[in-house]
Amino acid sequence: MRRVLVALFIVVNVAVTLMVLWPAPSVSLSGVARENITIARGEYLVSAGGCVSCHTLEADKPFAGGVALESPFGTFHAPNITPDPATGIGGWSDEDFVRAFRHGVSPEGSFYYPAFPYAFYTGISDTDLLAIKAFLDSLEPIQQPNRPHELVWYATFRPGLRLWNALYLDTGPAPEDKDRGTYLVENLGHCAACHSPRDVLGGIIPERRFAGTGDGPGGEAVPNITPHEDGIGDWSVDDLVFLLELGMTPSGDFVGGKMAEVVEDNTGRLDAGDRAAIADYLLGLPARPGP
Repeated sequence: MRRVLVALFIVVNVAVTLMVLWPAPSVSLSGVARENITIARGEYLVSAGGCVSCHTLEADKPFAGGVALESPFGTFHAPNITPDPATGIGGWSDEDFVRAFRHGVSPEGSFYYPAFPYAFYTGISDTDLLAIKAFLDSLEPIQQPNRPHELVWYATFRPGLRLWNALYLDTGPAPEDKDRGTYLVENLGHCAACHSPRDVLGGIIPERRFAGTGDGPGGEAVPNITPHEDGIGDWSVDDLVFLLELGMTPSGDFVGGKMAEVVEDNTGRLDAGDRAAIADYLLGLPARPGP
């Protein structure tokens, strides 16, 4: 028994040492189609990604952070993503920015918590990520220090996020031929982040993806958006497009809570073709029972 405990102790120590000392991943941006990187394109992609909802606490300080995101692991505070060099992302290189989205790693090499949905954003193309950066770099810098997260003790060991990434992160840019609906729902819009239940480590349960959860962001219930009778099985494409544009359901009710923000800041700003692509994708999902 003693030998087993000693062996377990050694394995744990080696694992912790590797998590702490193993170099963080890097990215290469050679071959990026930079002629397609424009501020206007970046602004549209920021809307598609819903960035303003999480990164704007005060209307007169857009993208300056401060929004509290409650979770079973504690409260996360969204950071300042204006180009302020002291408190925002003003000193970030293109490689820093892409690495954050692709691997969940900061310019200093520490790991981000997946409250920043990099597990979805990793599928965004390099060109689109740099267009997003071009837009954010064009904003007025706002000096506002980031608030520290308020987490349970066991969640404060950031190197442990390397293990989380090994379990749940599928890195890599989106293939150029990815279906538009897939790109908007699975990557830019990261819809599954709110509409799916999670396991004890905070990873999405694959067989329940998009099937709703009673414990969504802030503890709110989030509905099933698969074409099951528990979800949107009796909805048409037009019904979904209308909701994504104006927030009205087929019954004449209006969405509230976080989804109201999504409609106002995200889907309501997309063009009609992209809203239709989202609707087509959702209605093509596997029908799964759920709340």
